[in-house]
Amino acid sequence: MTQELVSLTIIMAVAAVSPIVAQLIPGKFIPQTVLLLAAGTALGPYGLGVIEVNDAVKLLNELGMAFLFLLAGYEIDPKRLAGHQGKVGLLTWGITLGLAWLVVTFLPFFTKQGINGVATVIALTTTALGTLMPILKERNLEGTPIGDAIISYGTWGELGPILAMAILLSTRTGWQTMLVLGAFLVICLLCAMLPTKALRTGHRLYRFLTENANTSSQTLMRLTTFLLIFLVTISALFELDAVLGAFAAGFILRYIIPDGSKSLEMKLEGVGYGFLIPVFFVVSGAAINVRAVASRPALLVAFIVMLMLIRAVPVYIAMSLDKRKNPLSSHHRVTVALYCTTALPIIVAVTSLAVKVGTMQSDTASTLVAAGAITVFLMPLLGSITYQVADVHPVTAVREIAHTPSDWREIVREHAQVRALLHHQDRLKRMAETLESLEKQEGLNGLDSRRAELVERARLEIDRQLKELGLDPQLTTQLPHNYRYPKN
Repeated sequence: MTQELVSLTIIMAVAAVSPIVAQLIPGKFIPQTVLLLAAGTALGPYGLGVIEVNDAVKLLNELGMAFLFLLAGYEIDPKRLAGHQGKVGLLTWGITLGLAWLVVTFLPFFTKQGINGVATVIALTTTALGTLMPILKERNLEGTPIGDAIISYGTWGELGPILAMAILLSTRTGWQTMLVLGAFLVICLLCAMLPTKALRTGHRLYRFLTENANTSSQTLMRLTTFLLIFLVTISALFELDAVLGAFAAGFILRYIIPDGSKSLEMKLEGVGYGFLIPVFFVVSGAAINVRAVASRPALLVAFIVMLMLIRAVPVYIAMSLDKRKNPLSSHHRVTVALYCTTALPIIVAVTSLAVKVGTMQSDTASTLVAAGAITVFLMPLLGSITYQVADVHPVTAVREIAHTPSDWREIVREHAQVRALLHHQDRLKRMAETLESLEKQEGLNGLDSRRAELVERARLEIDRQLKELGLDPQLTTQLPHNYRYPKN
């Protein structure tokens, strides 16, 4: 027990220090997740060896992964899946799966590496939506057209591989697999229908649960945790991967509470991001054998390149062909595609399963997990760069400089200033929407009224500065990233 406590203490110390270190890094370009993975690699069995991945730590690791997928499933709006962008996302993921199968099956490189199996195909089609959500929040992308596109395409990049794992990596025959999945689906439907029926009928049980949600009973939180562990346990009993049960629990929770619950979300995020999810990322880093990865650099680089070609390129093409429904600039389409190439949790799950059944060597699994860990750092970084470049409109700037080279300093300054103004304008718009929703629900108190007045003053100041730059405030308000620069 002492060793378990020592390992857990070190893991939680890393979890506590990581956000502080991330905040101190200039530009904040390294997500906390990357620091957790790097610390796990350095302190784990293949590094300094101060973290021992024993049974107790493994259990917390499984619960951390479960909470990660619970929150990922909870972020998914069922209406989004059935909407236009959701359908395009599904079709795009299907194309991605086909491309991955062709590459892994017929490319000699993968055959020589001995990883031309189904597990590698699935790993090449994934998007780490659960990992991306806190990054999107940190970078103020949540609720923007870019953030919505990332979630729409990323949803199928997480849900698709989970279903593929259940079907394609099963050791049962085809009809047995479908029977088990059918039984699991029935259980999930029952878990969703019973509380929904109680909600609609105003059942006394539901009133009891809601009235005691924020007391020492914590009824909704306890039931949510029960739902999660119950479906994860059912997945284990049915010999399905735990991520399927966890993801289903989150999806069911969103179905039961379609408009969300701020109180419940704060508690889930507190338990998840405050305790269990950091354990998962540190232990995932501890599973990386640095020596094995260093001995196969070609596989590491090739896998990351293939992820970009197989996952990012189809997403970019799909958005380019769907410009009428999703009018994002080319730079922003690149941003969405790069974020959707972030992959880790599914890679950890699928390689662990492949190693367990003997279809993949542990050294190969370490290399693929390391590649997934690198994407958690690399793809959001590249996506952030393209996002910032898009708002500066470099092509327009170059044309203006070519037209009047002597004014290049002023042109660069104007482009940078407009980008900053639009960034603040987006934030003000979201703040105003939040205040408006609060006003409808509960009415504004004196403090909120002052905040609303400050928002309005700031908006008028931005409009004034936009006019000074020769820009139409109405145009930039309606289409914040499709503005026009004045001719020089």
